[in-house]
Amino acid sequence: MTFYTLKYIEQNQSTSKTILYVLIAAAALTMIVFAILYLRHRFDTRYRDLGIIALLFLLLFVGTQYEKYVETTLVKSQSVQIVPFIKSVARDQGVATSDVLVNSTTLQNGIIVRVDSKDTDYQLNLNEDNNSYTLNKAHVINHDVNVKN
Repeated sequence: MTFYTLKYIEQNQSTSKTILYVLIAAAALTMIVFAILYLRHRFDTRYRDLGIIALLFLLLFVGTQYEKYVETTLVKSQSVQIVPFIKSVARDQGVATSDVLVNSTTLQNGIIVRVDSKDTDYQLNLNEDNNSYTLNKAHVINHDVNVKN
């Protein structure tokens, strides 16, 4: 079972998209080059065709980037909700925030909360509007734990 610390959740809210940005720039540059070549040699239609292919790649990469942006925004908004929860559990249990581990990076019903210094596991039950919670003592079957800091 994998558990995450508050430090890990805060550091991994943004993801690197450098490769996709490079592909978008390359497709845009290629499209511009083929457009210029087509305008210089109007009767040579291969440049027009290659420019259209580059435009299609550009649209594909931009669409993929937009989809990842929407997904990242959703995950980030959900992971932002778990940070105050971890701080609240630490305050209620009287431990440091680094001692509270969760098995999910998003706040949702049923996640396992581990208070590491007390070696105790709890299952989270949220109310409907996620403003209050109860922790019920849980017993984990597999005690092999992978902690991501």
